[in-house]
Amino acid sequence: MIKALIIEDEPLARDELSYLLKRSNKIEIMGECDCLETALDLIDKLEIDVIFLDIELGEENGMSLAERLKLKGNTPEIVFATAYDEYALQAFNVNALDYLLKPFEEERINQTIIKLVSIRERKRNERQGNKLTNSPIHINKLAISTNEKIKIIDVDRIIYISAQNGKTLLVTDEEELIVTFTLSQLEQKLINSPIMRVHRSYLINKERICEIEPWFNSTYLLCMNNGEKVPLSRNYTKEIKQLFGF
Repeated sequence: MIKALIIEDEPLARDELSYLLKRSNKIEIMGECDCLETALDLIDKLEIDVIFLDIELGEENGMSLAERLKLKGNTPEIVFATAYDEYALQAFNVNALDYLLKPFEEERINQTIIKLVSIRERKRNERQGNKLTNSPIHINKLAISTNEKIKIIDVDRIIYISAQNGKTLLVTDEEELIVTFTLSQLEQKLINSPIMRVHRSYLINKERICEIEPWFNSTYLLCMNNGEKVPLSRNYTKEIKQLFGF
């Protein structure tokens, strides 16, 4: 289980977040608090993998805690859980793993949990001296169910995968397929591949990006090599910037 601490001064929001995290059956809530003083005490006393941190905590600011922890090094992952989107850039500057906006959505929280599970697995392998961790086995093939058949797809030929109108659309060089997997299920299957999430409704093949266009409110459009454009949300901008160095 991934051990979590929730720092949130609104009881209803705290209860909602705790409920959604527990539903995943992958998160154990080690503690909950509503102020930084108590939070620091719990961080020192408890074994914690991730902190779900609100930014506006009455007269306090959760960002100051994140900056303080960054200086210490070897600290839990930080996931900001806030009603304010204007702190996203600051969140990335303190190496936050993710940035959740209220009201919380279970699917979006599950995406964060997928990241946490992947990081936990990588750290476990590193501790065990697993040399394969730094050179993960590349996923070359994907088996999907479509039209009552099992179809084998070359992962490198996938351009993007999207969730539209309750359906999952997989687009390759040759065809567009409606598949039975959800976007989150495919994200989990394709962890060790060029496929990455860039939006709540899109996974893309990072090798198929040919241009990046500024859009609005500090977001971007990813121009894929088939001529289509995919939105890049602010939650995933840091990963793309790190990937391409801009």
